[in-house]
Amino acid sequence: MTTPPTTDLDEATALRHHLADQLAAAGHIRTPSVDRALRTVPRHAFAPEVLLPAAYANDIVATRRSDEGTIISSISAPWLQADMLEAARIQPGHRVLEIGSGGYNAALLAELTGPTGHVTTLDIDPAVTERAIRFLPKAGYRHVSVVTADAEHLPSAVVPDGGFDAIVVTVDTWDLPWIDALFEGGRLVAPLRLHGYHWAIGFTRNEGALHSDEPLIVCGFVAMQGDGAWNPNRRTVPGTGVHLSWEDGTPLSVDQLAPAFDREPTVTRTDITVGGQEPFDLLTFYLAGALPGFCRLEVDPDGDNQVLNPPPRHWPAAAIVRGASLARLATERIGDGDDGKGRYEFVVHGYGDQGHVAAQEMAEQVEIWQRNHRGARYPLITASPAAGRAPAGPDHEPHVFAKKHTRITVEWPIVPGSTARPTALGSGDAG
Repeated sequence: MTTPPTTDLDEATALRHHLADQLAAAGHIRTPSVDRALRTVPRHAFAPEVLLPAAYANDIVATRRSDEGTIISSISAPWLQADMLEAARIQPGHRVLEIGSGGYNAALLAELTGPTGHVTTLDIDPAVTERAIRFLPKAGYRHVSVVTADAEHLPSAVVPDGGFDAIVVTVDTWDLPWIDALFEGGRLVAPLRLHGYHWAIGFTRNEGALHSDEPLIVCGFVAMQGDGAWNPNRRTVPGTGVHLSWEDGTPLSVDQLAPAFDREPTVTRTDITVGGQEPFDLLTFYLAGALPGFCRLEVDPDGDNQVLNPPPRHWPAAAIVRGASLARLATERIGDGDDGKGRYEFVVHGYGDQGHVAAQEMAEQVEIWQRNHRGARYPLITASPAAGRAPAGPDHEPHVFAKKHTRITVEWPIVPGSTARPTALGSGDAG
């Protein structure tokens, strides 16, 4: 189906098979169809700016940057593309929509749908779709439809009768306005933002709603543009270099917090530990749904924030605001760990006169997560049409994220043997 436009065919083929071998060994490729697609499509044909080894590295290839140097379009990392293709469960004959274009992933989708299926790839940026229009035919994929449009307002002419069998979103999206464009029983795979946390989630449409049924994948993509662009709702505490973001939820006043950072915080210990290389994304995601007033805390890297010790460096910290006080999750090294990479305890720092109270509130939720959910299977996500529902107000519904088009609910399964009482939203005994 393809005719790779290169004189380095042997080298490119060897690199492509080596990459597929790596992905299969790591568990990212799990089916023969995805394996065949990744061994067939010439990735280098869609990344002529880089040398062959870079084109077949297990990493992103930046293809377009803003005037400020921010990456606004890229070829995603192969491991993530493989995971998302597996989650999409595409079959020969399927009609598939890709949101976020460039060409390479659309070619992979075309390999999966075969000659009896059809792929439409859509992007808001004409420079991106121009690349797809240019590269796809050269690589042998002449029947992929390339559309330039804002995905927030999906053109009706693009949607086939009955809807798409699968929709694969390859840009960070804050919402999922495409439920009605999906066939009942169809699959939607998207990197969904929930309070700033990025999860690639595979959904099946059932009775008009989307239901996840696979582990969530921590990921990062370029940001959605156009009317679907997300708003971080970022506020700066005056004179501190401390920034708080309420991406899902109602932003709170921050001016009154400045004095809270004038003195050392209180420290509330949890006796709950984590290894130096052990991710704890699910904990912070749990806190985002469990705690009213949840936000994410960042600091200026060159600012004078000695009271925030240690300051969050790589990722924003989980935090809550309570009037003129604030609490934030941190870790404290308590040993080397069995692997020598460190053992850390979760602690909560409290700032302001009532910071210790806020810290205790957060610490109690950390303990609930540890007791009821840490050893359970992955959380289940449901996206239902918002049906005119207004954005979230002061009233807090645990583990519910109210967005423009959808209402996202998160169910946290209970650890077997836990004494927690399951609730409709899986909030355990938090109440």
